[in-house]
Amino acid sequence: MEPRFFDTHCHLDLMLSPDAAASESAALGLGLFDCGVDPRDFAAAKKRASRYPNIIAGAGLHPWWLADGRCGPAEVNLLCEVADQERYIGEIGLDFSARFAGSEPLQIQALERLCDALVQHPLAGRVISIHAVRSAGTVLDVLESHGLLAPRPDSPAIIFHWFSGTSDELVRARNAGCFFSVNERMLATKRGREYARQIPLDRLLLETDAPAQPQADANAQQLITSLKSVSRHIAELKNRSVGGVESIVLGNSHSMFDFR
Repeated sequence: MEPRFFDTHCHLDLMLSPDAAASESAALGLGLFDCGVDPRDFAAAKKRASRYPNIIAGAGLHPWWLADGRCGPAEVNLLCEVADQERYIGEIGLDFSARFAGSEPLQIQALERLCDALVQHPLAGRVISIHAVRSAGTVLDVLESHGLLAPRPDSPAIIFHWFSGTSDELVRARNAGCFFSVNERMLATKRGREYARQIPLDRLLLETDAPAQPQADANAQQLITSLKSVSRHIAELKNRSVGGVESIVLGNSHSMFDFR
């Protein structure tokens, strides 16, 4: 079934029943960008996605996994090797929250290495989903220094997932042609709602970032309900019809992920 909804950032590997969630998503017309957090899991995630035309598996290494030692140099090397051949990358990025203080150089080095690999092995239509907490400016600096930001014609589509940077960083990312995936928790804050209001509809995507906790139960109907809630809130913020918002945002997803 052609997707009627698209979740641009979720984590099947962290769900209690990944295969059940994938099967139900296909049945209900829900497309998923399954963002990886550990490159060692990517082969299995890609194999699962190959059984479902509505699921895209992303090769990723979450900065939390790097900062707390769950992943190290071997996993960075693996991510770079895998990413050479993969169009869909995520979740990657930087997290400069206080609890990860001291790991900033390690995180930046890993992101720099990945960007080097992506530049050396360009692929048309590449999509990258990025985590940037208290680090959006640094992420943009790294991407810009590697020529990975628009307006270059071969630039990948950069998605800032759950953007939480400063107003100036939002403007910079928007001017650089980046996209933004918005979830319910982002819209629960005043700043998040204002950012969603400012993001042009042709740069906006919907996400759940499910599950809320590792090994939590999450099914496709819950994801769809969350995406519909985000659509309603964005329609209110932009004084647009819900149907119009859903149509434009789904079109963005279709174009980015080649769904027809």
